[in-house]
Formats: sequence, structure tokens, C-alpha cells
Amino acid sequence: MTPSPSSSPVRRRHAARWPLAVVCLLVGVGPWVSDASAQIQATARAGATPPWTKGILPISPESYYHAIECGTQGGDDPPCVFWDTGLCQNDDFTLAAHSAYKQVAYEVWGTVRNGQPPPQPDFQAARRTRVTISATPVAGANNPLTDLVLSRDGEPARAVDRSVSGGSGRATYDYEAWAPTSAVTLDLVGETRTISCVIAPAVLQQFR
Repeated sequence: MTPSPSSSPVRRRHAARWPLAVVCLLVGVGPWVSDASAQIQATARAGATPPWTKGILPISPESYYHAIECGTQGGDDPPCVFWDTGLCQNDDFTLAAHSAYKQVAYEVWGTVRNGQPPPQPDFQAARRTRVTISATPVAGANNPLTDLVLSRDGEPARAVDRSVSGGSGRATYDYEAWAPTSAVTLDLVGETRTISCVIAPAVLQQFR
């Protein structure tokens, strides 16, 4: 007797695959897709002196001279200058922040390291400096950046400038976006997953 089409070995093998394919279509992913997001908690870098607990602020006479004192410490990696080292540590992206305080402290640090007297950086130039956060891929990572979003209470902060290309990106914000009044979330949106970094008020207070 000739086998019917539905009872042929080839047809039965294809039918055995249907349940997995149907499940994948119903949930909208392929069986090879893994978790598409990760949440981490930001931590403040320890040992930063002189201490600072007011968060990132526009430059003022107080923070200007505080930053100069910070920069005169010298050394290869003073935590007060490079307070953003290890910010939102993850396997996909390395972050760096630039602020008016860091601009002043870094200029003083670089000059003192070269054996010269501490300078007095341009105060007005520092007053024009906003806060820029940048993300670059970690060596060997395979999750190119597609967007960088800072939000508070579920509402994205408005970036005054933004650039994303080649798997890296940066976004510039006014100082209000970093106020240590409540937690903020920094979403590093990649092609394969999003890293959400929650920055608590106690950590924001130690940013400079």
C-alpha cells in the first residue's frame, strides 16, 4: 500500500519541528535569543579626597578652588579627578564623564604632574561647561551602542547634544539632570541588549 502524504517519514520529521517554531513565533523571538537587558547599580569610587558630597554642580568659587586642591594631589590616578572610573561597571561599555569640576581638576593635575606650579584654569570656560557622559565598547564586547538615555522617575532628561556612531556615543546634559534629589537611570542601549544603570542619590552626591 502506498503511504499517504501525512504518514511519510519526511512529513513526520517536519511536523516534529513545528511546536518549537510555533512557540518561537508566538513569543516573538528565535530559540537562540538570550536575555535582552541587564540592570546594575552604580557605585561611588572610594578614597576621593578632598571629600565632596554636593553632587555635580555648575562651577562656583567654592567648587573651583576645591577642584584646584583636588588636582594638586598628583599621582597616576587620583580618585577625586577620575571619580567616574568604574562608573556603572559592566561587560559591554566603559563610561566616562566630563564636568566643569573635572575640567578644572584635570588641567591642574596634568600641569602638576609635569613638575610645574598649579595653574588657575579659566573660570569662565568652566562656567560654560555642561555634563557629558560617553560610552565606548569594552574590548571584545559584541553589543554596539545605539542610544544613551538618562531618565528620572521614568521621564527621559533632555539632552542638549547627542552623538552616536560606530558603536560608541555621548550625550550632554544640563546640571539639573544630575541633581542628587532622587535616583536616575542611565540606559546604555545596544544592538543585542540594554544595560540599565541605576544611580542612587547617595552616589550622585559624590559625583563632582
